[in-house]
Amino acid sequence: MSAHQARAAVEAVWRIESARIVGALARYTGDFPLAEDLAQEALAEALVSWSVNGVPDEPVGWLLTTGRRRAIDTFRRRAARDDKYAMLARDLSEEEPGADSLFDPEAIDDDVLALMFISCHPVLSKEARIALTLRVVGGMGTDEIAKAFLVPVPTIQARITRAKKTLAAAHVPFAVPEPHERPERLGSVLQVVYLIFTEGSFASGGESWMRTDLAGEARRLARVMVRLAPEPEVFGLLALMELTAARFPARLDSAGRAVLLEDQDRRRWDQSAIRRGRAALATAVAAGRGLGAYGLQASIAECHAVARSVGETDWQRIVILYEALGRLTPSPIIELNRAVAVAMASGPAAGLNLVDALASRGELESSHLLPAVRGEILTRLGRREEAKSALQQAVRLCTNAAERAALERKIDDLQRQA
Repeated sequence: MSAHQARAAVEAVWRIESARIVGALARYTGDFPLAEDLAQEALAEALVSWSVNGVPDEPVGWLLTTGRRRAIDTFRRRAARDDKYAMLARDLSEEEPGADSLFDPEAIDDDVLALMFISCHPVLSKEARIALTLRVVGGMGTDEIAKAFLVPVPTIQARITRAKKTLAAAHVPFAVPEPHERPERLGSVLQVVYLIFTEGSFASGGESWMRTDLAGEARRLARVMVRLAPEPEVFGLLALMELTAARFPARLDSAGRAVLLEDQDRRRWDQSAIRRGRAALATAVAAGRGLGAYGLQASIAECHAVARSVGETDWQRIVILYEALGRLTPSPIIELNRAVAVAMASGPAAGLNLVDALASRGELESSHLLPAVRGEILTRLGRREEAKSALQQAVRLCTNAAERAALERKIDDLQRQA
């Protein structure tokens, strides 16, 4: 087997099984940062061994056994200076059961869930949580994460290193949190998955409008969470992702240019994703606890998904849902989206009043979204010069090339109409 083939095999196994491998090693060692290092060492050894000997029949078992042996070596090195590890090292033997004892089917789900909770622990910064989750749960390489978030590879490496040191310094245990701790910690996990999906579906910078691989990874993580922690808000987040991702096939035209919602060919929307999203939302509603922030956003997405056109969308219901969402999680972006819905439900003048009131507060002065919405509403009111000026401001503030091009096309349309 060539080195290239061995690398491809290692990458495939890691992408699929990384969370289980790191989780099993963390359970074995009781040390999450060490477990991640051991997994990386096992991967490095696999790159050499598999190119010479071929891929083993049980590649995951091979990696776990290798990681376990590295753990024993580490404990023995530490034994001279640490009594706890000395006692553990004396009890360890390479002849004891290896991968089978690590990959305990009864413990796998708990391992992955614990890994999700520790990667998204509140002691870490938002950026560190995202990087660590994608690394150890998603199995993405640092180069992939750096490319997705448009930052240098050393920056991502530093975030991951700092995150592991922070977890070690804070003595965060590798375990599923106690029941009374789970609501807060679950919220942190869901926020990280949501942020990953948002960056994938609406790239904050660069040339591409979407990064579907990143959004797809977030959906995979949400499906894992639904299986491991079947709470209503987890189903709400999955529903939001499925219903939003259903539009992906129509968000780019044949030339690869961005297509905004009002111009999309809804026949190209992914009906399977819509059905999955609606089923997940129905599960969240059936719990009878009331919808949270993700469930409310999923309900808004459902209104779009079931409408045959922009004009046939239930905008009154969307206004009500945004009002509920704004009370639950106040945000100027939510207010801006409500203004759009009001403009569609009650006329552009009503929407413009809300947008101007929001603009006067200055909370979104650095965002392109407010002038973009204002330009759209002014266009509907026939105030073309003002609309063009607002859209030009949006272009200056927009950091994504594809979205900026879509705004420039709107300006060109206004000039042609004039």
